[in-house]
Amino acid sequence: MDIKQAILTRRTIGLVKDDPIPTEWIKEILHAGTFAPNHYRTEPWRFFVLQEKARNRLGDVFAEVTKTTLEDPTSDDSKKKLERSKSNPLRAPVIIAVGVEPSTKKNVLLKEEYAAVHSAVQNMLLTAHSLGLGAIWRTGALCYADQVRDFLGLSERGEVVAFIYLGYPNMETPQVIKSSYQEVTTWLQ
Repeated sequence: MDIKQAILTRRTIGLVKDDPIPTEWIKEILHAGTFAPNHYRTEPWRFFVLQEKARNRLGDVFAEVTKTTLEDPTSDDSKKKLERSKSNPLRAPVIIAVGVEPSTKKNVLLKEEYAAVHSAVQNMLLTAHSLGLGAIWRTGALCYADQVRDFLGLSERGEVVAFIYLGYPNMETPQVIKSSYQEVTTWLQ
């Protein structure tokens, strides 16, 4: 698959099979992430591959974070939320958590560190797609919780910016209508 085809056909695939993914493919996806542009070559990305029981441990952390947001953790609704949070990481056989560890150099802008890591995520999504895998980039309040950062061993300056859920697609690729670039482009001369 050429790069233009990958860009134009990649879609979010939220339902995947639980079949294992070859380790070599995971390494290929990680390798692609390290080729993202990054100002001053700081390489601020950090990758954490979660498989098997590590997904359960992440689910425990998600439930712990969710519990702190509940008014009454013993209510039936709260118990359902806790169980849903705990089972979220089991939706895919592989999760790659992507973190940013910003440089402390004075000339490095924080926004550019995040931009580099977001570019790494896009490289990874495109590579997964080119291998025939489905992927979804998940974030949300759980992603940014201190407990999740600590679970992954990021510094206090570090932060998780993505959970990439990977697997073989178990759904039809959604058709998406995109706005034309003409609607969002101004030509200046």
